[in-house]
Amino acid sequence: MSTVRLLVGTRKGAFILTSDERRKKWTIDGPHFGGWEIYHITGTPADPKRIYASQSTGWFGQVMQRSDDGGKTWEAVGNQFAYKGKTGTHLWYDNSPHPWEFKRVWHLEPSPSDPDTIFAGVEDAALFKSTDGGKTWQELPGLRGVQGSQWQPGAGGMCLHTILLDPVNVGRMFVAISAAGVFRSDDAGDTWRPATKGLQTTSELPEPAPEVGYCVHNIAMHPSQPNVLFMQKHWDVMRSDDSGDHWREVSGNLPSDFGFPIGVHAHEPETIYVVPIKSDSEHYPPDGKLRVYRSRTGGNEWEALTNGLPQSDCYVNVLRNALSIDKLDSCGIYFGTTGGQVYCSSDSGDSWTAITHDLPAVLSVEAQVLP
Repeated sequence: MSTVRLLVGTRKGAFILTSDERRKKWTIDGPHFGGWEIYHITGTPADPKRIYASQSTGWFGQVMQRSDDGGKTWEAVGNQFAYKGKTGTHLWYDNSPHPWEFKRVWHLEPSPSDPDTIFAGVEDAALFKSTDGGKTWQELPGLRGVQGSQWQPGAGGMCLHTILLDPVNVGRMFVAISAAGVFRSDDAGDTWRPATKGLQTTSELPEPAPEVGYCVHNIAMHPSQPNVLFMQKHWDVMRSDDSGDHWREVSGNLPSDFGFPIGVHAHEPETIYVVPIKSDSEHYPPDGKLRVYRSRTGGNEWEALTNGLPQSDCYVNVLRNALSIDKLDSCGIYFGTTGGQVYCSSDSGDSWTAITHDLPAVLSVEAQVLP
């Protein structure tokens, strides 16, 4: 019987949750790195025992951690994230120029085939790559060369928070940056271009449809349809059918098209999930009802999934990296909240149970199926 492993990053440490494929009973191991913010913890598809974690605090800074035994022991690896060349400036909140400064790692994306190759998205926004298991990191500076002087932080900072590696088109990858937009590379990260046509911005910008300046919260793809991308933007749920060349809105009948995560069913590439939040100033569910919304048609038509979720007096948020989907035949959906709850659905969202109610605020959730 397979094992399901949830790697959960929180404001006060990392937790490893495990169950068998029935997903009824769970064990909780942790906290690892207690007291540290774990922006992202993720396993390596090429080696089930390899886990990477990004830990940070405002006091001690950033530390990269690696485990080669499934989280039993950890080793601090390379922590030098040096921008290449002259960085210049980006825009600050008041539109003044501001120097680039490394603050933390937001997202880790391991290679699907090589356990020693991993990408890191950081704040201030840039993309780094390691080919020696995280011991050393090199920036892919071509990304910042795409109008980086016009990038600007969102409310959470100027972060590169999402990395998608195309499983079919070798060398193609996508990144999302708040608040700059989506960028695409077709040559393994050497050169980049904006993938933002069709997006709209609510801010006062000098151009009606600029190439950069969009607060993208998350993007997702299904490996069987790598040309189809789904996006949760600051406002609007969007879809692209041509690898980001053009986007169209698919918010449809959602109660709010503001939110952070978006995910795709493991076996149904047109089934997608979002968690609507009331607004950009009120980061909690509309009407105090925690509802995951599912579309089986790739957007526009949405249904509320509520069975097992609190439907009154619930004022938590679900952050951009805090939703994950497993690959079992009965597809599992998982998400964590800022209230410390981690929810599981073993039937594609039809019903939900709380694995735990009492973790620190959840920053990230990653699901893996282990042999």
